[in-house]
Amino acid sequence: MKAAVCTKYGSPEVLQLREVKDPTPRHGEVRIKIHASAVTSSDCIVRSFSVPASMWVPARLVLGVTRPRPPVLGMVFAGEVEAVGTGVASFSEGEQVFGLDRFAFGAYAERKCMTEGGVLARKPLNLSYAEAAAVPYGGLLALHFLRRGGIRGGQSVLVYGASGAVGTSAVQLVRHFGARVTGVCSTANLTLVRSLGADAVIDYTSDDFTKMGELYDLILVAVGNRVKPPSRADCKQALSPHGVYVSVDQGRPKLSREDLTLIGQLAEEGELKPVIDRCYPLERIAEAHRYVDRGHKKGNVVITLEL
Repeated sequence: MKAAVCTKYGSPEVLQLREVKDPTPRHGEVRIKIHASAVTSSDCIVRSFSVPASMWVPARLVLGVTRPRPPVLGMVFAGEVEAVGTGVASFSEGEQVFGLDRFAFGAYAERKCMTEGGVLARKPLNLSYAEAAAVPYGGLLALHFLRRGGIRGGQSVLVYGASGAVGTSAVQLVRHFGARVTGVCSTANLTLVRSLGADAVIDYTSDDFTKMGELYDLILVAVGNRVKPPSRADCKQALSPHGVYVSVDQGRPKLSREDLTLIGQLAEEGELKPVIDRCYPLERIAEAHRYVDRGHKKGNVVITLEL
């Protein structure tokens, strides 16, 4: 099968398209024929090994010394169950699924195996494979961090970085929870964020939300430290007396199959719409990574596979 192999840490050019052996599902695993994946910011961090110097040694031990230990990157996918291993009860051959595998990766390939108890669920029927691949990463992270912030109905919530993969999902999920949402993004993305249901939008290139006099019960910073987002101290004067600041760089999120199923249901009901900036075939994986590295994508960058 074809796969994009990460030959070493570095620029997008380290991703090389190669022929590798088809995986065989073991006990409790399913093999998925992948129709679509996505290039996430986490994929780019692993590929380039963009971690703080203080974390180099433990990160190398976990990920690999000179290159990622799993040679095929890619966390998210949408596809079809092609084969099942012994003991599998939750999925059958031919079922359409989508999911996220943040430890074994493997989605930049025509096929991958995954345990049936992992973050894997049936694909929303109303979504294409490309659309389904645009849901798990941003949707699951947004759900996790909004819950960490104690999201509830009636609150006033601000999402900083409202046009990215996590931000576009967060804006919609805040509305689902019955709260009022303000999205912060660049001028070019104001219309997009407003179309997702934001009650108000702020252009960070011309306005500083921390100095506008509005107080928020929850501020979710939906972009990582690579773009130097506002810190907790920066946001203090924009928080209500019991307001909470949450950043996607805080801790290790807990992602579950149950939450993916919930995200899928919301997508089927039209409450969570996937946002796709661009689609690239697997053969142009390096180009897709270069685009994501720029830090200005809208929603998700999807990789499609022709089988």
